[in-house]
Amino acid sequence: MPERTIEELIEVKRDGRRHTREEVVQLVTSYVAHAMPDYQMAAWMMAALLRGLDHDETVWLTDAMAHSGKVMDLSSIPGLKVDKHSTGGVGDKTTLVLAPMVAACGAPVAKMSGRGLGHTGGTLDKLESIPGFRTSLTSEEFVAQVRRIGVAVIAQSPDIDPADKQMYALRDVTGTVPSVPLIVGSIISKKVAGGAHGVVLDVKVGSGAFMKDVEHARVLAQELKRTGEALGLSVEVLLTDMDQPLGCAVGNALEVAEAIATLRDDGPEDLFQECLALGSRMLVLSGVARDLDDGRSRLVGAVESGAALEKFRRWVEAQGGDPRVADDPSLLPHAAFTREVLAHEAGWVSHYDAECVGRAAMAMGAGRAHLDDDVDPAAGLVLHAKVGDRVEAGASLATLHSSREELLDAGEERFRNALCMSEKAVGQRDLVIEQ
Repeated sequence: MPERTIEELIEVKRDGRRHTREEVVQLVTSYVAHAMPDYQMAAWMMAALLRGLDHDETVWLTDAMAHSGKVMDLSSIPGLKVDKHSTGGVGDKTTLVLAPMVAACGAPVAKMSGRGLGHTGGTLDKLESIPGFRTSLTSEEFVAQVRRIGVAVIAQSPDIDPADKQMYALRDVTGTVPSVPLIVGSIISKKVAGGAHGVVLDVKVGSGAFMKDVEHARVLAQELKRTGEALGLSVEVLLTDMDQPLGCAVGNALEVAEAIATLRDDGPEDLFQECLALGSRMLVLSGVARDLDDGRSRLVGAVESGAALEKFRRWVEAQGGDPRVADDPSLLPHAAFTREVLAHEAGWVSHYDAECVGRAAMAMGAGRAHLDDDVDPAAGLVLHAKVGDRVEAGASLATLHSSREELLDAGEERFRNALCMSEKAVGQRDLVIEQ
């Protein structure tokens, strides 16, 4: 049978019919080669969103995307390489804590990360708030650093999974972001192209997450696992709470400081516990730990002994950053202006709209609406009360940080809109919802 035209491939999915593997590969390769214009890919992705892709089609799409460019060869790094991916949230600085913790336990961490967009923060922006930190390394530098010190986190190079770069940008402006098969293709293709043996996936659920409810998050988690395993990855998936920010700090340098505090065994308990849940699974997948209890014990030991903080220090230095921040976080960027948000009345914190908290930080300069926007590394906020905490009238609910005083008003307004108080005590939602 002769190869279909691009128009015919769009019609196949428009009419709810099933693609062959060859057709899916044709779509991806044509788009990467610029033989398929954006408007045709947008039409196909909308058809895929409305009509769906079955499991095989999702696997074929993911595989074609992963092999649309270079696939990293990590074979010269001893051990099984395990990655971690979060679907995005507010205050999620787990990579900054997990990478040195896991590496200090003997499991190599070779990770490519992204930048923040909208209300969710990006790991690269956080790392680049460390003076001098360099996220652009060549593939050779990347692999050599992991071999030498056990950890590297870098920006995705242009020749890794170019299909995802092009498709992701198009999805963002064509209303096709919610498609589960396209989400799966984006996440898993990058892990395959990145050379990982296994991956621990943190699927966020709640007001600050892409998936607002457990039912939709569960569907995504199941398809992520099935597709990853079909392509040879070992996959573990957790559903974790994002109905309030993770930890207390929201904003790039503020989150780095909180990550350092956590590595010193002096950080927020929810952040530490989530890192233990994710990290123990990474250690089991890498073969370093016998089981989850053994993994947790090793991670706690790495923090208590100072090995995790020392690994963080060496990691920062290796990528050109100032290693002194590990001992003196005051060397991180500071906002010129701060403001305390005070409670108008006594009560219990009953709920945060985490997305609105993220947008409060964004309004003060901590985030970007477009990928080419500048970010203020010092901007953001630090919570002083989490859900379930009682506060007295006049107590500080949060400290706002910005380099521009006039932005604090917008930040405070959004923060107050994100906060709900109760006259009665409320319980806390479990951090790990499903595993």
